[in-house]
Amino acid sequence: MGKKIREALTKVSKPLYSLEEASALVKEAAFAKFDESVEIALSLGVDPKRADQMVRGTTVLPHGTGKKVRILVIAKGEKEQEAREAGADFVGNDDLLQKIQDGWLEFDSMIATPDMMGAVGRMGKVLGPRGLMPNPKTGTVTFEVGKAIEEIRKGRVEYKVDKAGNVHVAVGKVSFESQQIIDNARTVFDSIMKAKPSSSKGKYVKSATLSSTMGPGIRLDSVGLAKQVG
Repeated sequence: MGKKIREALTKVSKPLYSLEEASALVKEAAFAKFDESVEIALSLGVDPKRADQMVRGTTVLPHGTGKKVRILVIAKGEKEQEAREAGADFVGNDDLLQKIQDGWLEFDSMIATPDMMGAVGRMGKVLGPRGLMPNPKTGTVTFEVGKAIEEIRKGRVEYKVDKAGNVHVAVGKVSFESQQIIDNARTVFDSIMKAKPSSSKGKYVKSATLSSTMGPGIRLDSVGLAKQVG
């Protein structure tokens, strides 16, 4: 463990922090030379193996993610033109799919029109593990490509519970004001709370942590946070 992370860890002295305290501390404890991302991680009391307990959704962060998102759109005809006019970084169809097949993955978000999903679906082994596969539930399989691009540009983030029951979502950068981190984190927490499966019994949010890319994890008072957003 390096000297800087040891110093950062000494700043985390309490077992639980309010979101207000944690948003200030995550900035104070960050030590990397680059603008670290800030992420909220939740451990959920769900069984991801059960289809009726899959927690997945999207929400638009009020202050964005602080990251420039490279958007790729797979479409044809007028929808291809709509995507270009809406400011997509890459637009195409079979040509781009072949490029991806050959190993190119220089994009962060992928949108596809429903009529192209037959071809896109064949790329599941490449796109799926990287979280890039378009999905109707996250608004990335749609004929409203202009609207989808606009929402992503505004700061729409996706979340999905992993095999261990955890959800990780970026809520900004350490260069953000504390209040911006608070607003973004509350928005994510509220969305995940609303996505609670009806079949989930017992404690839904088992723990919540705020951290920067290189910094220490700061445990949140998830009960207090639930009362705030509720």
